[in-house]
Amino acid sequence: MNIAIIIAGGSGNRMGQDIPKQFINVYDKPVLIYTLEGFQKHPLIDAIEVVCISGWENMVQAYANQFNITKLKWIVPGGNSAQESIRNGVFNLEGKCSDKDTIVIHDGIRPLVDDTVLTDVIEKAQKYGNAVTSMPYNEQIFVVSKDDENTTTQFIPRETLRRVSTPQAYNFELLNDKYHEAFDKGIGIVGSHYTNTMMVELGVRLHFAKGSDKNIKLTTKDDLELFKGYLTKGDDKWIK
Repeated sequence: MNIAIIIAGGSGNRMGQDIPKQFINVYDKPVLIYTLEGFQKHPLIDAIEVVCISGWENMVQAYANQFNITKLKWIVPGGNSAQESIRNGVFNLEGKCSDKDTIVIHDGIRPLVDDTVLTDVIEKAQKYGNAVTSMPYNEQIFVVSKDDENTTTQFIPRETLRRVSTPQAYNFELLNDKYHEAFDKGIGIVGSHYTNTMMVELGVRLHFAKGSDKNIKLTTKDDLELFKGYLTKGDDKWIK
């Protein structure tokens, strides 16, 4: 079984809105629903769990009913950080799925996940035990000088770097064991840590899967406008 954990526990302060950004309506539909629809329609996804900001659980269920998100099986309250929220979602699946099931973790504010990206991350996780969506860097990366932050004498070859985001997929046994280990030992759970960085700190080798530049994260108002643009634009047929 393939289960998606959709993380929708953030408050969205950087968006500057009165409601969490995952519940902002875009063309009469909440951002979170656009995300859930991508998983609802994907043939490899069997069930969905939403980790929701506390107090919004009933709203998530109401929207799921309204927009026919029939694969939604569980709504779990989030924590005080992204890692706590993911942990809550993972621990809630104990006894509900098998060790060999594939768990896909995805940000609720990434509403443009591509079908082929989702397929690739699932298939690679089933082959290797884990997979993370990745993209190459197309810009030059320079290191700020220690003695003068306005200068540099060092660059990082961009071919040695990958941008990693969600969706990410993991064998449930691995995922569950590592979240227990991480919170027991206090490793990889603070600040900007996410599942992928936690795994690396715990000694797990990660496998790259396909990514897409359209898979944007809605963090600011500019991101929201870009999302609207993607929704309304048509594909240019002349581009090969």
